[in-house]
Amino acid sequence: MLVIESWVINDDSPVLVSSEMVLEILRSRVDSGQLETWLTSSSGRSLAFVTNTERAMVMLIEQEGDPGEHAVDPGAQGSSGGFVLSNGQDDEHPDEDTVPIRDAFRLVKQIVGTGSWPTDARWVVDR
Repeated sequence: MLVIESWVINDDSPVLVSSEMVLEILRSRVDSGQLETWLTSSSGRSLAFVTNTERAMVMLIEQEGDPGEHAVDPGAQGSSGGFVLSNGQDDEHPDEDTVPIRDAFRLVKQIVGTGSWPTDARWVVDR
């Protein structure tokens, strides 16, 4: 029997977040200026979504202290700023280390729904 892990948003109520509702939640948070969202799974993994509203950094971390893995956009040129963290830090990332926000939404929905990256996703393991 396949057991899919469940996910919650770290700074929200302990309500479970399904793959069907995660995009609506992320869009609402971005619209209200919350550009950083962390989700935690029932197995202890963390999923980070940090955006500047055009591109996003999507990271999947197995456990605390794990450098994890992150989605990439191979061949993307330049860099983008405006990745504002909840502590006020404003980061800039090479565009190849972020993905267009529409792709990031798709990646997060897939990970929340299945626990793994989509088969066509590109990511780098930072371990």
